[in-house]
Amino acid sequence: MTESDAIITADYDYQTYDHRIDRTISLRQATLERDLGRLHSWLGTDHVKPYWQLDLPVSAFSDRLVSKLSDDHLTPYVGCLDHVPMSYWECYWTAEDDVANHYDAVSTDQGVHLLIGPEEYLARGYARPLLRAVIAMQFRHSETDRVIAEPDARNDRAIAVFEDCGFERRGEFYFEEAEKDAVLVVCERERFESAASVDAGSSADGATARADTGGEHQ
Repeated sequence: MTESDAIITADYDYQTYDHRIDRTISLRQATLERDLGRLHSWLGTDHVKPYWQLDLPVSAFSDRLVSKLSDDHLTPYVGCLDHVPMSYWECYWTAEDDVANHYDAVSTDQGVHLLIGPEEYLARGYARPLLRAVIAMQFRHSETDRVIAEPDARNDRAIAVFEDCGFERRGEFYFEEAEKDAVLVVCERERFESAASVDAGSSADGATARADTGGEHQ
C-alpha cells in the first residue's frame, strides 16, 4: 500500500487496495444514524469488553457516542473490508487528550484506538493491513510526524499488531484517566514510509514475476 494507491471517494474519507489480503480497505466517519446499532453490538462482544469498558445500555451508549462525535479533538471512523463495516477506529490529537499527561506530546502528534467488531473477522490477518491504512490516512496531515497508541498492557495481541506496523515501545505507565496499565507505542513517519516503500517494491516485483511466468495458475 502506497500513498499513490490511496484515494478519497464521496462515500469514504480514505480507501486503498491492500495486496496482502486482496481486499479493498475503506474508512468513513461514523455517524449516530448509521452506526449506533452496530457499534453498540461490537462494544458488547466478549473480545472487546475488557479493554473498552463500554458495554452499556443502548441509551447510555448513545450518549457516549454523541459525546465522541461532538469532540473536536477526536474523530470516530468505521473501517470496511470490501465495503462491509467490520472495525471501529478513533483518531485523535494527543496534545488535547489525557494521554498528553504521560508523554512529551506535541500539537501535531496523532493517536489511534481500534477494535475489530464481528468475531468472524478475528484471527484472519486483517488487523495489520487495516492499521497500516489508518496510519497512512493520519500521515496525510503533512505536519504529523508521529502517531502514538496506548494499548492496555494486558492486550498482547494488539501490542504485537502495533509493533508489526512500525510502532516502537517507549515504556509502560499507569493511565489513571483511563484506569489501565498502558504501553506507549510510537510510530515515526520516516520509519513507516520507509517500510511502505519496501513493501510496495516487493509487491511490484511479485507482479512482474507472475507476468513473466504467465501468472500463478500456469
